[in-house]
Amino acid sequence: MGPAPTHCRYELKGGARLLTAELPDRASASLVVMLGVGSRFEEDRIGGVSHFIEHLFFKGTKRRPTAKEIAESIEGVGGSMNASTDKEVTVYWTRVPADRLELGVDVLFDIVSDSQLAPADIERERMVILEELKMYMDQPQDYVHSLFERIMWPEHPLGRDIIGTIESVSSTTRDDLLSYVRAHYRLPNLVIGAAGAIDQEQARNVVEQRLLLPSARNGSGYVPAPPALERPAALLLQKDTEQAHICLGARALSYLDPDRYALDLLNTVLGEGMSSRLFLEIREKRGLAYDVHSYSSKHSDGGYFAVYVGVDPKKAEEAVHAVLDELQKVVDHPVPEEELTKAFEFTKGRLRLGLESTNSLASWLCQQELLINEVKTVDEVIALYQAVTAADLQRLARHVLRQPLQLAVIGPFASDAPFRAAVGA
Repeated sequence: MGPAPTHCRYELKGGARLLTAELPDRASASLVVMLGVGSRFEEDRIGGVSHFIEHLFFKGTKRRPTAKEIAESIEGVGGSMNASTDKEVTVYWTRVPADRLELGVDVLFDIVSDSQLAPADIERERMVILEELKMYMDQPQDYVHSLFERIMWPEHPLGRDIIGTIESVSSTTRDDLLSYVRAHYRLPNLVIGAAGAIDQEQARNVVEQRLLLPSARNGSGYVPAPPALERPAALLLQKDTEQAHICLGARALSYLDPDRYALDLLNTVLGEGMSSRLFLEIREKRGLAYDVHSYSSKHSDGGYFAVYVGVDPKKAEEAVHAVLDELQKVVDHPVPEEELTKAFEFTKGRLRLGLESTNSLASWLCQQELLINEVKTVDEVIALYQAVTAADLQRLARHVLRQPLQLAVIGPFASDAPFRAAVGA
């Protein structure tokens, strides 16, 4: 089956695009407004501006002057709404009862097209974001990933936190915010997704009436991903923590690379779920960690593969070497067919289950259209996973894991020497 029985794509005025998925058996309708802009488009001076704008857009418009009025518009019918900022996209979404789709469209496009960015709101939200940043830095299990990205993408916007820095958030002005919105919040940069118990033509008409953003393309691009790293590196943040938080990995693939499906399956084999190799070896067999998993991050022109593990500081070196041993095994030996089949079935099931909600389906359609410029059906994607062979996995493992390894650690260590030695830095 495809993403929906009646999935449709519409070209709208100004270069905007709409994707709809009609699911008549659902009680909800979801609307996703996705813009092709994120933190990697920002200069260091205004780092975090995409995220800052995302927050501010919920604070007031001409027709709904306060955050309370915006929230009550959706919550008053039992719906929900939120937003998120990533490296290359910014997303606003709402999920409402199916007969209230028009309200959802009105509210989302009101905040995206007509937010006031009032000076008082800017100063108030600036303080909120600074507290959010401090909270994040106080959570080592999260912050270690930021340190890892810093050495994975040195001196590059991809290596900077999406939220920005204390210095950049503190100094960003209203003019900076307005200029950034005018440059990037434009119709050619916009993809909309609607899914649920909707009438697709009605959804198109309702959306098209509210396309008030500028039609011309104006937004600046982003700095290309830096070339391959030449040597391994280790970064230690000394902190008096009960656990050592470790992230290690190497450069990998973009989301445009045909091998991305093989990378997903390799990631499943190594670190997705309680039957993955890392979980079984590090947690079940050795008892070293409560949380150990792997993941990949993909951008338009690059990406990385990484493993996270949280361990007793006294066991940190052992854990790092145990992880490295597991990575070496997939380089040296093909994944058995039975294990590859298990990884495929896991990935196929997660994909199908992940698209059960109207919101996730609308987001999935938007993301494909905006980033890949091609919307594949679920069956087409599953077929690409099924075509991956054990030889493909070993070839990919050799390509990725023979690159210089990068390692970031937060914990109560006097020296980074053991970690540097582990990765050959």
